[in-house]
Amino acid sequence: MKNIYEAVRHNPLWAGIGRGDFERMLHCMEAKTREFGRGEVILLSGDRVESIGMIYAGSVTVMKEDKDGNTTILTELGAAELFGEVFACAGIDESPVTVQASEPCGIVFINYRKVIASCPSACAFHARLLENMLKLIARKTLLLNQKIEILSKRTTREKLIAFFDMQRGGIKKFTIPYNREEMARYLCVDRSAMSGELGKMRDDGLIRFRKNVFEIL
Repeated sequence: MKNIYEAVRHNPLWAGIGRGDFERMLHCMEAKTREFGRGEVILLSGDRVESIGMIYAGSVTVMKEDKDGNTTILTELGAAELFGEVFACAGIDESPVTVQASEPCGIVFINYRKVIASCPSACAFHARLLENMLKLIARKTLLLNQKIEILSKRTTREKLIAFFDMQRGGIKKFTIPYNREEMARYLCVDRSAMSGELGKMRDDGLIRFRKNVFEIL
């Protein structure tokens, strides 16, 4: 578990929790590790949500399909990030999203009931873990609000500008985690129309880009 701790210790979930307590808590929460290959489905929409997934290597894509089979990318998650905690803590039995490995990855699955319930072993840091979990869920709610704000924009250009503002975090040059098809799905726009708008924004002197590296001018 030492290598896993080093990979995930910067996640706010483990704030104030040292390596020794981390290892004891994973044992207490019946944690299990699994590895997945690129493109492999980790959690399928409709699956029963029984655990929280913590990524310790690689990355995953969280997506949602509508009844017509159209896929929308909700987010991309990397090492030290979590998925499933909002659904688990909200008591949602079936996952409304699909989680797929974007590249070979390693996941620690944590029994969420062991996280939210009182610890029979009286772990000293269990209360801290619950506090950290609440903060994480609050942050994810803010990110969801940001995406709603992006999708509420009327034009493709407005969506792109709002998306870039969210991705760049105040810097001018930044890298986005999506290719063009994935970015179009994230923004819920036609890929060809989006590519055309990116070209127009470049011609208008607003942006410069090469593949998924962008610069705001």
